[in-house]
Amino acid sequence: MDWFIIIPFMFLLFALNMRIYLAMFAAILCYFVFFAQIPMQIAVQRLIAPTQNTSLLAIPFFILLGSLLGATGIASRLLKVADLMVGRLTGGLGHTNVMLSTLMGGLSASNLADAAMMCRMLVPDMVKQGYSRGTAAAITAASSLITPILPPGIALIIYGLVADVSIGKMFLAGILPGLLCAALLIGAVYLVAKRDGYKPSRTTRPSAQETGTTLLGAWPALLLIVVIIGGIRFGVFTPTEAGAVATVVTIIIGLFVYREMKVSDLTDAFSQTARQTAAVLLVIMMSSALAWIFSLERAGVSLAEWIMTLTENPWVFLAIINILLLVLGMFIEGNALLIILVPLLKPVVEQLGIDPVHFGIVMILNLALGTLTPPVGTVMLLVCNLTKTSFSEFVREGWPFMLALLLGLAIVTFVPAVSLALI
Repeated sequence: MDWFIIIPFMFLLFALNMRIYLAMFAAILCYFVFFAQIPMQIAVQRLIAPTQNTSLLAIPFFILLGSLLGATGIASRLLKVADLMVGRLTGGLGHTNVMLSTLMGGLSASNLADAAMMCRMLVPDMVKQGYSRGTAAAITAASSLITPILPPGIALIIYGLVADVSIGKMFLAGILPGLLCAALLIGAVYLVAKRDGYKPSRTTRPSAQETGTTLLGAWPALLLIVVIIGGIRFGVFTPTEAGAVATVVTIIIGLFVYREMKVSDLTDAFSQTARQTAAVLLVIMMSSALAWIFSLERAGVSLAEWIMTLTENPWVFLAIINILLLVLGMFIEGNALLIILVPLLKPVVEQLGIDPVHFGIVMILNLALGTLTPPVGTVMLLVCNLTKTSFSEFVREGWPFMLALLLGLAIVTFVPAVSLALI
């Protein structure tokens, strides 16, 4: 068990703010140099092996798709659809914020990109309509958590690859939990709006002409959502093919239908996608080598045996995992935790008879919540920076939305049908 020291060593490097892939690489190198009688060439092979997986192609396609949404005019048209649907409710702009994140979640793969877009598109208008800056920021951050749960969230792809679970099943499993979180957030926004006196964003019902014009303008964007989800659900194409088709269609919409995208926007999106894909791929490469080490050292089996001495009840295990992930998510980036913990916990999940797809959704929702919590919540830091909101104000105004998401987590955890009904 001497090799086990690489795990606290890696977490120490995380705490020292070292880049995730470098901290993981340092732990891998430490294992091969000090604890393993294995040629170093094996380490190189374990790092390179995951890059041969063609399923990884889904990641750059969906990152590119998310990068293109703002430039094509799709996001602004979806905003009009969202306002049409919920603008008349008390606290209309807050509901529009949540609804737009839900619609965008079916296209964008990044909650950070979603949060940044909402900060630019909606927060200034929310402040003008009387929302406190903290409330506007908290709604924006909370609603962006819908994105990693709904397909084509990058976390769904990463979990599928690490846990050897169908990415298509993960996409379908995320739909109902994502919609559940959206409904709970709309309820929380309504209660906060009633308490603080926030008004609807529109006072009259949309006319038939306005509804028709709005939907007609947004039909390409709505069609994309149907193509991605429906195509995967009915086996028309794989998640990777869905990403490729959706990306090509989005470029055509931006250049020739809406005519709002410039060639410079396209080159910027490709450049941004290359950087983000490289960052994700480096972490996946390191995680693959770590998973191989855990398998070689029977770490997952040992952890399973230890947990089984504590409890054989799957519900107690899930409750413990929720608490553990919520705490760890306060200090460590979610994708890194996902990649490190899944190989360790998978044997336990199998022994307790928990569906791995259901467990994946529980993990992803937990780690998404970690992006809202101090001290290293990435979405919290981004939104507070872009909206000029203090952390204390964010936490003070954001607790109702955090409670709504925690309720959603509890329902998803203990009612597996929410995740598994569409599979």
